[in-house]
Amino acid sequence: MHDEHELRRTVVGEMHLRRWPLLQAPSLVIQLVRVLDAHDREAERLALSDLPHGAWIDCADNPRHVKGLFAPGVAFTLERHSEASTTTLFIPDGTLDALFAPEAGSDLDKAVAWANSLPGKVIRSTRLLLVEDEGQASDLLPQIGIADDELVCCRIGTEEALDASARIWSDFRLREQGFGILIVAANGMLPADLTRTVQRLQELGNYRNLALLGLPVAREGWKRLDHIEAMLGKMNGAIARPEVTDDSLLDEVTSLYMDLITHSAECDYRMSATEAYATIVEERLTDLNIRPCPGHLSLTDFTQRRFFPAVRTCAAHRRRAEQLAQRTAQFVSLFRTRIETRIENQNGRLLASMERNATRQLRLQQLVEGLSVVAVSYYALGLLGKLLEGVESVVPGLHAHFLTALMVPFVLGAVWLGIHYMKRRILDPMAR
Repeated sequence: MHDEHELRRTVVGEMHLRRWPLLQAPSLVIQLVRVLDAHDREAERLALSDLPHGAWIDCADNPRHVKGLFAPGVAFTLERHSEASTTTLFIPDGTLDALFAPEAGSDLDKAVAWANSLPGKVIRSTRLLLVEDEGQASDLLPQIGIADDELVCCRIGTEEALDASARIWSDFRLREQGFGILIVAANGMLPADLTRTVQRLQELGNYRNLALLGLPVAREGWKRLDHIEAMLGKMNGAIARPEVTDDSLLDEVTSLYMDLITHSAECDYRMSATEAYATIVEERLTDLNIRPCPGHLSLTDFTQRRFFPAVRTCAAHRRRAEQLAQRTAQFVSLFRTRIETRIENQNGRLLASMERNATRQLRLQQLVEGLSVVAVSYYALGLLGKLLEGVESVVPGLHAHFLTALMVPFVLGAVWLGIHYMKRRILDPMAR
């Protein structure tokens, strides 16, 4: 097909991911969930390429889902998630001996060793023994060593009216080798329904552990948020004190904001992942159609008792970080207002000072103009007096000093008018 979208096959393959082979009782399912980084992804790819002779891999649909046959009677799947990978081994005709200690050198022993050698850090490791009915499960429980006061037991799967619901037993405790144990009685469920139910049961536990990775981060981050909130409260008090300089406040708010941004960057992904995983856990709890067994803690009760409070703690941490970010932004706005107010006050004082200086300059200019009129008039009258004295020697009866005295007001007026006319032409170019 020439006009096929380049992502069509990836999208279609996404709908076929994470499918298990059909399960039938009795069988054993061993699953490990690992958290990986980018370097571990490459090591994981190399580990798959080094599978023992006889193994086959089917990556046709999507390379994020790999399935194969490790050895006759030992199938496996490897599913890649955003930050983790799930390796699952399927062993038909599983026994209690195989559950705890596979025979040394057997295909199962080699498969378990290979699964344990894959890169990444294990966040969940479980061994699930699937038996035919509740009678067989009851016979096995004393040998497994599950404490009655910690036993989680309930029915899961299809509607109770169909009389074909599975039943689980587990204490969800880690054994000496670091794995947990689940016993599941099929109780006549069809292989397809049984497979989906067991897979949902495992996904519930896997996503629960991945979600709880955010709880230690939230607890540790809570202390840091306490420190940030205390510093913010201290700064809110300091901003009202005029003796505190803007430079010191700027240094403090910059340090506080960078601390908050750094903390949010470190925690936001983990908190978002916890929220997403918690949503999947809720969906799996609903899909499993859990029904309690009298006298036992159900899977819903076990999950709700500690899981959802932990998720709410993570959500509260995230909300508090967002609230502190808003309060910090409000403080920055208030701080900016304080600086702008100070700048306006400084500008007002500067304008007032400039106005006073201009008034002084105007008065000084007026004084200088008055002195200039007197000085120019004095020299003009002196010249006029010399002229009249010369005329007096020629014209008898002319009184030069008297005429000079009479000319004083006229000379002063003429000089004053001349100076103001020249000043007006200099200040107003349109008057020229």
